[in-house]
Amino acid sequence: MHHFFSMMFSLLAIIGHVSGRPAERRYERSIDRPYRSELTVSNGMNWGSWGYKSMCPSGRYAAGFSLRVEGSVGGGDDTALNGIRLYCVDRPGSRDYNSIESDVGSWGEWTDVKWCHSGFLTSFQLRVESSQGDGDDTAANNIKFTCTGGFVLEGDGTNWGNWGDWSPTCMGKGICGIKTRIEPPQGRGDDTALNNVRMFCCD
Repeated sequence: MHHFFSMMFSLLAIIGHVSGRPAERRYERSIDRPYRSELTVSNGMNWGSWGYKSMCPSGRYAAGFSLRVEGSVGGGDDTALNGIRLYCVDRPGSRDYNSIESDVGSWGEWTDVKWCHSGFLTSFQLRVESSQGDGDDTAANNIKFTCTGGFVLEGDGTNWGNWGDWSPTCMGKGICGIKTRIEPPQGRGDDTALNNVRMFCCD
């Protein structure tokens, strides 16, 4: 029986290698990693509170991202963007990565990962719906990133609201950490989930 499981494990490893998909490995999150600059945007909303700062392990930088998104629920309470996950590598094009995230909302599914063609993530832009008064608020809806060299990646978020100004560009090699502002579930109230985000850049 042990021989059977050993053969199956080897077969799965071969399939994973042949497919060319990146292999996620668990590295200890580097919470206290020094950073050179902090990136913010001016159009984030203020519901909820800031979560914890999550950093790539030392020597690694974000080269890809995925989003947790709740699509339109029709006549229900929409929350749109709920979470942002960064994928950290030690060099551009590496297939060996780990993922980090700050606080995440309670709804939606994770999208496919979008990767820089080269380099690392260096700035971001947030799509945000302003306060709807007595209507259904969603706050942040989507995000874009620029990669080293200027290539732009747009997330698979929703389309409410408008794109704000770009953040400054990283001082250092690239984005290496994230902190999100999340509104917790409001019960019978209006849920918005992710409201704002800050990124950190490292040398």
